[in-house]
Amino acid sequence: MADIDKLVKELSELTVMQAADLVKKLEEEWGVSAAAPVAVAQAADSGGGEAVEEKTEFDVILSAAPPSDKKIPVIKAVREVKAGLGLADAKKLVEGPPATVLEAAPKEEAEAAKKKLEDAGATVELK
Repeated sequence: MADIDKLVKELSELTVMQAADLVKKLEEEWGVSAAAPVAVAQAADSGGGEAVEEKTEFDVILSAAPPSDKKIPVIKAVREVKAGLGLADAKKLVEGPPATVLEAAPKEEAEAAKKKLEDAGATVELK
């Protein structure tokens, strides 16, 4: 172990330029590259961020029943958000959460629907 301690002490006394020269010589001697693990780690870090796609479609979900004084405005808002939905079907959605109001809606449409429903008194989630 004394030899390793001595080697560590000698390496600690090297200047930055001497350490860089040592790295080059060791790379040539051993046929390896000291930069490869760093490059792989950087590629993994930057590549991981790029691989995650921004979600563009959302489900608009009523997550809780509205208070009784907000039920009628929420039913009206559901009918506005989901075209062609009858009164009875809208009432079932509002009274039976969690219920999906819109599926795979574009981001802007989903956010607008969420705002309209929340303004009416609903508790809404985007997934």
